[in-house]
Amino acid sequence: MLTVGSTASLRVYVSEWENGKRTISERYAKILRPVLGVTDDELFGRHSSTVVPQVGGYDDLVSRIDSARNVSLTMVKTFTDQTELFRTVDRQMGASALIDQMSGHLATLEDALTFAVLPEARLPVATALAGAATLAAWQALDAGAVERAWRHYELGKRAAQEAGESMYLAHATAEQAYVLHDAGRPGLAVDLVREAQRLGGQQASPRLRAWLHAAEAELCAKAGMEGESRRALDKAVACLPNGVETRDPDMLSIFLNSGHLERWRGNVLAMLGDDDALGSLYTALDTADPSFIRATSGLRCDLAQAHLSREEYAQAQEHLREARLLANRTGSVRHLRRIEQLRERL
Repeated sequence: MLTVGSTASLRVYVSEWENGKRTISERYAKILRPVLGVTDDELFGRHSSTVVPQVGGYDDLVSRIDSARNVSLTMVKTFTDQTELFRTVDRQMGASALIDQMSGHLATLEDALTFAVLPEARLPVATALAGAATLAAWQALDAGAVERAWRHYELGKRAAQEAGESMYLAHATAEQAYVLHDAGRPGLAVDLVREAQRLGGQQASPRLRAWLHAAEAELCAKAGMEGESRRALDKAVACLPNGVETRDPDMLSIFLNSGHLERWRGNVLAMLGDDDALGSLYTALDTADPSFIRATSGLRCDLAQAHLSREEYAQAQEHLREARLLANRTGSVRHLRRIEQLRERL
């Protein structure tokens, strides 16, 4: 139990502390720190003539709140456009060149959301943050930073929940399932992608539903659930809208048309050891968008896997060589790891 001086003595002490005539002892510091809510540096007044600082910071807080209130829809569009720029650079050059820029982008969005007060200011910023965090998470996963990827997905999910955007929530949740797979929990990954489908519900666009079923098909194939994988693949084909359009107008982070789905189908069939995989994959390679460098690296890996299943080692080796060149361009740790795993089967 701490003993303190009398009331009269304490009045003297406080006066002397404030005027710098008496040093605060550790005994009184233990009392004053929790009462005033200050750090040791603040309490002992480093480089200050006033030993006990006044509790404040309101001016800075109000300034931040005012700045957040002034974030208009135009500014939110700027945030979204910046995310779109990072997405374009990412698919062509890879995530390794964007780590610092993406971190700064997320910090700016988080700051804007933290100090926004009313829903009309918070909701559009939260939506922008949900999209940016999910992109940053996939980039982190591609770079092999799995814990950072997981945390970014959690950030994206929280932002999507605040914004009331079930499509963004479903997308972030489904991508997060890939972290579980890469961490050696394929069954849990399947459970999570199915939870993502539930979260999307009836509000999910047809293109997003197709994407979610395709992701389920892939994760089921990785988990050795062949029948369920094939059923999910059929659902993806049934949900996908007709036409060559790739972007989902309701959610710009989704790229999926018949060509992309054909590649995904080939990937799944290759994992299942199906002879139809090669036809789908070569069709996808012929129609691949040349700007999707990282995706093409993955496609080459799929082709190598399909040829290995047929014991066609020369063709597999050629595709792995091309895959490595592309993976080196984008710095994809995830693809490079897969290439080494496939090379071990040669």
